[in-house]
Amino acid sequence: MISLKVSETEDWKTRKVDKRLEINTQVLDEVLGVEKSFDVVKRDLQYAGKRFALYFVDGFAKDDILNRVMEHLALLDREDLLPNPVKHLVETHVGYLEVETTEKLEDIVAGVLSGPVALLVDGATEAILIDVREYPARNPEEPDMERVVRGSRDGFVETLVFNTALTRRRLRDPSLRVEIMTVGKRSKTDVCLVYLEDVADPDLVEIMRNSIQKVETDGLPMAEKSLEEFIFGRHWNPYPMVRYTERPDVASVHLMEGHVLVYVDTSPSVMITPTTFFHHLQHAEEYRQKPIVGASLRWVRFAAIWISLFLLPLWYLFSVQPELLPEALRFIGPKDPGKVPLLLQLLIGELGVEILRMASIHTPNPLATALGLIAAILLGEMAVNVGLFTPEVILYLAAAVIGTYATPSYEMGLANNLVRVALLLLTAWLKVWGLVIGVVVWFVILAMTRSLQTPYLWPLIPLNPKALLDVLVRSPMPIKTKRPRILSPGDPDRKGGG
Repeated sequence: MISLKVSETEDWKTRKVDKRLEINTQVLDEVLGVEKSFDVVKRDLQYAGKRFALYFVDGFAKDDILNRVMEHLALLDREDLLPNPVKHLVETHVGYLEVETTEKLEDIVAGVLSGPVALLVDGATEAILIDVREYPARNPEEPDMERVVRGSRDGFVETLVFNTALTRRRLRDPSLRVEIMTVGKRSKTDVCLVYLEDVADPDLVEIMRNSIQKVETDGLPMAEKSLEEFIFGRHWNPYPMVRYTERPDVASVHLMEGHVLVYVDTSPSVMITPTTFFHHLQHAEEYRQKPIVGASLRWVRFAAIWISLFLLPLWYLFSVQPELLPEALRFIGPKDPGKVPLLLQLLIGELGVEILRMASIHTPNPLATALGLIAAILLGEMAVNVGLFTPEVILYLAAAVIGTYATPSYEMGLANNLVRVALLLLTAWLKVWGLVIGVVVWFVILAMTRSLQTPYLWPLIPLNPKALLDVLVRSPMPIKTKRPRILSPGDPDRKGGG
């Protein structure tokens, strides 16, 4: 048995497969922790007078395929392993579809930890990687965040290959490209860049590709969200620079428009880039109904979003300055504001809603109804009875919160919450001018924001009347013959195909 010094195994990332199997197995045993980790398995085998070593992670490898491979190896003759055993095995006896060879130990380690099986042969300077992995995965189910009344019920899952298959099922286009990269020095997370080659802007694809390749980190603990922060930055701007979806049909629609999508292994959410403010205001349900019905749903949703932003600051302003209201609307505002200042009531209410939202996330489903009853009856009603809140505060706060939950994008809803509180504080400080200044600053910040060189308020700024009309009115599909110009699509015509 050849014994290596510690210093000789520390440079394993630069080592190549040695002809001597003992050298390779000693390094791999040390690096993979074969005797330290119960799920990293090494099998010492011998066929046709040759020694083999098989490495795999228990739980990733399909047992039936491994058995078939070993059955074929048992049929080997000595002549089969001459003069190039690896080439003969790959071409004849290891007939599994996903097979590759490598001469780098680093590739062997990365492969084994990713799922494939590594087969090493004594006397060969290459190893065989057999992709027999079978990741633990749940069945595709309809996403909770993007439910529709009619439509497909399948959604992305935490397994990357399942997600790309769900996309290809809807887009059988030969120009669909799925580029895979690895991010994270320790996690080795698989990341896929997905786009239609003859539709997506090549410059946009190159920007995304370079941005992902430049990410330097130990790993992506929060999957696509961690990757987004590395690529887009803008950490103090609450508005989302990308849109997430868990629906394969929504992802396919954006691919056909010319967007570039990012799939991250272990996450059911797909990142859509680039996006504008108005991308976050649309929902798949609008396209599952007749155009006029879809348009009405969109207008109702827009109204709910504006209510979530501006209702509370406006109501507070009119409550403290009722002279701003015409005579017919003087009923707005509490007759008795109570002992607690209105601003403090609203802030306590906002805090209470956020606590309730977090509590509902951590509450088991069977107890969710009980939590709602407690919040609505015990907390709300008793707060009014003891004089902490006035009834109007509960009414308008509830309307604003409902508007937040009607926002299709969860990230956009949270950002609007922060803006609403900021507008409320400015209104309390400077009254009318505070609200005006707050709205203007909010609008200017959005107008100056860009997502991958795409103006965040397009098609409002810069103005594109035709595209803006399509945002405001859900157009019938037969008349949507052009892709969004802002994406610089290689094939601008929706009717043909490149």
